[in-house]
Amino acid sequence: MKIEKGTLLEMYKRMNEARVFEEKVSYFFARGMVHGTTHLSIGEEASGVAASMALNEEDLIAATHRGHSQVIGKGIDLNRMMAELLGKVTGYCKGKGGSMHIADVDAGNLGANGVVGGGHGIAVGAALTQQIKKSGRVVLCFFGDGAANEGSFHEALNLASVWKLPVIFYCENNLYGMSTPISKHMNIEDIAKRSSSYGIPGYIVDGNDAIAVYQRVKEGAEYVRKGKGPILIESKTYRWVGHSKSDANVYRTKEEIEEWKKKCPIKRLKKYLLEKKVLREDEIEAIEKKVIYDIEASVEFANNSENPPIESLLEDVYG
Repeated sequence: MKIEKGTLLEMYKRMNEARVFEEKVSYFFARGMVHGTTHLSIGEEASGVAASMALNEEDLIAATHRGHSQVIGKGIDLNRMMAELLGKVTGYCKGKGGSMHIADVDAGNLGANGVVGGGHGIAVGAALTQQIKKSGRVVLCFFGDGAANEGSFHEALNLASVWKLPVIFYCENNLYGMSTPISKHMNIEDIAKRSSSYGIPGYIVDGNDAIAVYQRVKEGAEYVRKGKGPILIESKTYRWVGHSKSDANVYRTKEEIEEWKKKCPIKRLKKYLLEKKVLREDEIEAIEKKVIYDIEASVEFANNSENPPIESLLEDVYG
């Protein structure tokens, strides 16, 4: 499958946006400038960005609590996302949701979810809607390896399989469910093998290879779009940082982390683009500089935005 130059350029840009955005957010949290918590996907940029980019513009995603790269891949507005994290009224949830609740339904982003496995049911419901309306849209459901042991995972795959729903179940396996290595919470090496229990195709992809991720999800989307039912994709990747900002990261070695940093998905794509002569070094540098400028601009936008007014405290409260 040939990927157009424009798509590759945008992919490299969005992966850099995800990295620089999260580095900035990490900086803010370390200085107490952002309240609550956040879950960074530094090291997983190819897995999140390329998967979302492989969809058609009108397709849908259900993101996770570690969803910054996933929604950036879908084309999120960086200004509004930064404003949300900084608690400003111009944010996607008016400054009330924070990192784990970024949503933009009009753009096909059904929302990040603070509940482990919380997106499974949402994705199946959305896929059923598309099937009934015959919209031709597919749903990409992100979840982690830990969520693959939730009851919602099995219920969702079973029902989607029975009804042949247009949904891709996309597992970002970063080897740890919080601090628990995958070998301690399941007796199989590949989560993709579970697809056989539900009579659907299962695939494994190198989650640090943006090209491979894009191609696999692109092919998968066309398969489910034809009414053949759901598929399960396992993207094997790794987060360089802790589970959340409160994670002391004592359950794995520095040597392990450094080995994975050598597999940096952004450097890997950059090498590919240069070797294939898709982009020149100066074009690469121009993209990287533009990304830094855009992230700084998003911070300025957020800082110049108003805090939510006190009278809005009880607005959007449903329970």
